[in-house]
Amino acid sequence: MNLCIIPARGGSKRIPRKNIKKFNGKPMIAYSIEAALESECFDRVIVSTDDTEIADIAKEFGAEIPFMRPDELANDHAGTLPVVKHAVEWFEQYSIMPEYVCCLYATAPFVQLQAIQNAYAQLKASKADYCFTVTSYASPIQRAFMITEQHRVEMFYPKNFNTRSQDLEEAYHDAGQFYWGKADAFKIETPLFSNTAIPFMLPRYLVQDIDTPEDWMRAEMMFKVLMKTDEL
Repeated sequence: MNLCIIPARGGSKRIPRKNIKKFNGKPMIAYSIEAALESECFDRVIVSTDDTEIADIAKEFGAEIPFMRPDELANDHAGTLPVVKHAVEWFEQYSIMPEYVCCLYATAPFVQLQAIQNAYAQLKASKADYCFTVTSYASPIQRAFMITEQHRVEMFYPKNFNTRSQDLEEAYHDAGQFYWGKADAFKIETPLFSNTAIPFMLPRYLVQDIDTPEDWMRAEMMFKVLMKTDEL
């Protein structure tokens, strides 16, 4: 059985009610639910939430709410792996044994069903435990700098000041869309960022963290442009 788990707690602080806030005219979580369903990769698409309003909206768009997430997994410090583990073990209590699981974030309006499908195929063809979305940094991280308490500039790696950008190794970061994995790996909370995982590359124009009002504004503008160019 293939299981899609969409974590969506109700206590977002920086953007209140972020998971169900209207994004380009539709609740944010709807994009993830629709992509999961349309991918046809899953036997079950569920939302793990502690919030009844989120649950009701998720059901409107076709997701299941088989349980309400316990409070200890719905606070600001609850990580992704324990939330997925809880969902997998809930199904196993009822003799429903997931084999592959995809943790799909509720705040991923740029997620594409083809990416879900292709990452699943990539994981199955490998010996890895996980496959998740990554993208490259726009600028070399080796030349990053901080702004000090004295409002001055200080490089993290001063030795790279005179190194040409093209001579520095490219670096990547989590694109924050989804994590495909073996259910057993999620159950024992095998670390995601390790040699047990393989990357699924995304272009930078399909990646945008949405954690602040500024992020939200940028994401909506990006979305509208991509819609006009048929990239979504």
